[in-house]
Amino acid sequence: MKTTMNWNNCFSNERFGVNSKGGIRNDFERDWDRLIFSSAFRRLQNKTQVFPLPEEVFVHNRLTHSLEVASVGRSLGKLVGKEISKLPEVKTDDKARPFYRNHLKSVIASACLAHDMGNPAFGHSGEEAISKFFIENSKSKAFRKMFSDGEWSDLTNFEGNANALRLLTKDSQAGTKGGYRLTYSTLGSIIKYPCESKASLGKKGGVHRKKYGFFQLDLKVFSEITKKLNMIQEKTNDGIVFKRHPFVYLVEAADDICYNIIDFEDSHRLGILSHEFVSGIFLELIKLNKNEDFEHVQQMCEQLDSDKNEKIAYLRAKAINYLTIRCAEIFMKKKNAILQGIYTGDLISDISEAKKVITKIEEVSYKKIYNYSSVVKIELAGFRIMSGLIEDFVEAALIPSKKRIKRHNKILELLPPSHRFEETNTPYEKVMRVIDYISGMTDLYALKLYRNIRGIEMPSI
Repeated sequence: MKTTMNWNNCFSNERFGVNSKGGIRNDFERDWDRLIFSSAFRRLQNKTQVFPLPEEVFVHNRLTHSLEVASVGRSLGKLVGKEISKLPEVKTDDKARPFYRNHLKSVIASACLAHDMGNPAFGHSGEEAISKFFIENSKSKAFRKMFSDGEWSDLTNFEGNANALRLLTKDSQAGTKGGYRLTYSTLGSIIKYPCESKASLGKKGGVHRKKYGFFQLDLKVFSEITKKLNMIQEKTNDGIVFKRHPFVYLVEAADDICYNIIDFEDSHRLGILSHEFVSGIFLELIKLNKNEDFEHVQQMCEQLDSDKNEKIAYLRAKAINYLTIRCAEIFMKKKNAILQGIYTGDLISDISEAKKVITKIEEVSYKKIYNYSSVVKIELAGFRIMSGLIEDFVEAALIPSKKRIKRHNKILELLPPSHRFEETNTPYEKVMRVIDYISGMTDLYALKLYRNIRGIEMPSI
């Protein structure tokens, strides 16, 4: 009989792929350090968040975004952990009580660091471009027959969230097991969509089935995480589906808070949104905080009025503080539904008094920020670049070795040793190796490689 998930058994300090040996740092702090020092995390500094990286005005990239999300996530984990530790069933448990009081904040912060690590260059355009190659080849019966239904669903709906889990857990070519060897708690906290691709239902499927969280190659990894954390499996005929782990809602809230507020701050710096509009929106949010001395806020605004960017930064901090506190309160209010897997909302949207302002932020972001000319141009360029790379590498990988011509062999020689495949691998395994390589590229590296192999720009020696 399966154990029911509760606050005392939904976490684990065990590490995926290895037995933990302990040390000066606790296991959850080690997760943070492993991510911070990883090359995949460093590469986020050259992956566009929203805006192309300008030379003169500093705006956020995926690395700075992830660090800020982690900061908010740590605060959320601390606030929620303190309250959960007071629950009757938790405060008498000598393992659970100290975990929530001292370590939940580290778990959420680490998961926030990792939440975007699976996103390919050029973000959603990159995801779409990877899928496009397979969708366009779906008319070829011979090509389609190479893949099972589950594998085909993965490839025609490439998902950065599933790629993050793969990146963090896949064995190295050198034989090292467990990838980054993170704790099961941190891994469970990043699985925003705990279902396989063929079971994802888009918006009609609820928050946990809007997209998918693991590739077919990583089913065993996913299954091990769900067992260790006692996650709840959903009864369905559609495929493998689980309810979200409770900690996912805190990671999601930290991300939602940051991109809603920070995108506005960046837009102000770039002159896309006026100072009056952005400061007005932030002040509307801050006014909702009953514990805020609004008169003092106004005085500070007057003091900072000569430096518009500093003024917006001050208001941004106040707005984030308010949303963080309220999201923690909503989590505790909805904690039973969240634990049982029947909560269908998201924390930031459930702040009833802020709903009108958050909706306005989302509407303006869509109309004026995400459809801004330079943003649209980089999306289109990114789509073309990633489509070209996928086409060249996947075509070469799937042609039988004896039928490859010189061009195909040269393309495959560009794969680093860590991403090369065996000729005995299945077509799906070969393709996933190629995607591992291409999805890990930075924007600039992808652009340069595309120009080189397409003859647009000669490589330097």
